[in-house]
Amino acid sequence: MLGHIIILSPTVQHDRLIIVANQLPIKAHLKTDGSRCYTFSWDENSLLLQLKDGLGDEDIDIIYVGCLKKDIHPNEQDEVSQTLLETFNCVLTFLQPELFTRFYHWFCKQHLWPLFHYMLPLSLDLDGRFNRSLWQAYVSVNKIFADRIMEVINPEEDFVWIHNYHLMALPMFLRKRFNRVKLGFFLHSPFPSFEIYKTLPVRDELLRAVLNSDLTGFYTFDYVRHFLSCCSRLLGISYESKRGYITKMYFSTKSSR
Repeated sequence: MLGHIIILSPTVQHDRLIIVANQLPIKAHLKTDGSRCYTFSWDENSLLLQLKDGLGDEDIDIIYVGCLKKDIHPNEQDEVSQTLLETFNCVLTFLQPELFTRFYHWFCKQHLWPLFHYMLPLSLDLDGRFNRSLWQAYVSVNKIFADRIMEVINPEEDFVWIHNYHLMALPMFLRKRFNRVKLGFFLHSPFPSFEIYKTLPVRDELLRAVLNSDLTGFYTFDYVRHFLSCCSRLLGISYESKRGYITKMYFSTKSSR
């Protein structure tokens, strides 16, 4: 399969785009009348919401998949999900509080974020040790996101655009289920040099998962170069690279399944 590494986000020319991120571009406001009911509004400061301004096609139907910043009581989850889907075209993903803590606060923020920002040891709170159970929580959450996407996707027509390091394993789960699905991934953080990235015990797993995407985007050419170097030195993948151009990488996703 031919994968592409790009510096800027791609121009999408599809009828429907599914944008997936850890958090929805939605604000939830608890009513003050004691009813425990919520009102919802767009988060105008959300980068995800601003992405549509660069698509260049007003006919694209955008669906957002992600979590809310507010905890919703289990008895109210069905009603809130229906409201967000009908009013905002948002597919709400629910995570158990303990799972969310292990996924977001521990693995993402104590392992991935420091590593990607050149901070070693990985986590002072964890004494610099890698906790594999937190990695399992990360994988479990990515699978839950895949299940939610399954509920709304048309794999032959839709384009799925996944965002940031919280969901780097998600392309693998979607590719396993739909071999021909059109996948994009964009990393909203630095990608570290090989010398830093190689210290991550699950370094190969993350690379192989991301490489299930058809298009992978980074903010700068240096981040692209670091990513390509890691793919080459850790996975033995060949590529063609030139500054200012789309980079072609030759990679069979069969090796990541």
